[in-house]
Amino acid sequence: MTEILVLYYSHHGATRDLAQWIARGIEQGGAAARLRTVPRISATTEAVDAPVPDSGPPYAELRDLEECAGLALGSPTRFGNMAAPLKYFLDGTSSLWLKGALAGKPAAVFTSTASLHGGQETTLISMMLPLLHHGMLIVGLPYTSPELLTTSSGGTPYGASHHAGAASDQPVSEHERKLCIALGRRLAETALKLARA
Repeated sequence: MTEILVLYYSHHGATRDLAQWIARGIEQGGAAARLRTVPRISATTEAVDAPVPDSGPPYAELRDLEECAGLALGSPTRFGNMAAPLKYFLDGTSSLWLKGALAGKPAAVFTSTASLHGGQETTLISMMLPLLHHGMLIVGLPYTSPELLTTSSGGTPYGASHHAGAASDQPVSEHERKLCIALGRRLAETALKLARA
């Protein structure tokens, strides 16, 4: 079965929740979702995370990117940019870039922010940049998804998003959930069409 990698970093759990809704959409679109995360990084060189997370999906390896037919990439917003752990992982993908391993594969992005206008769209765009350098095909959310026109929380044409609140205690809203599912389904359908072409 065609697999789509759902790769994310989540600090308080909101981005992880989005990843799970996107995975549902991928499965509705006829593909399998492979959930992976990345470890935290530290400015203290002695700080080392265990090689396997205490809970949740395993840490991503380069082969996860290479083996999958598409990618959903997610991060919380950090000053309008992706979080450092995800950027650190992506900075280590040069070997894949050198052999064009991701070129032509579809990709989508998603994010969570503490404030409604906390840089959701710039974070989504920041995640697109390395994917474009890899030659990936960006899949967004078209306005045929009616929730884009009615949401008062997260949701953008650039990708799925969530307003988690200052204490990261806001649950994923109905509109945000539907947009995550729509993005996952669209990504899976695109990957399957490309595989058949």
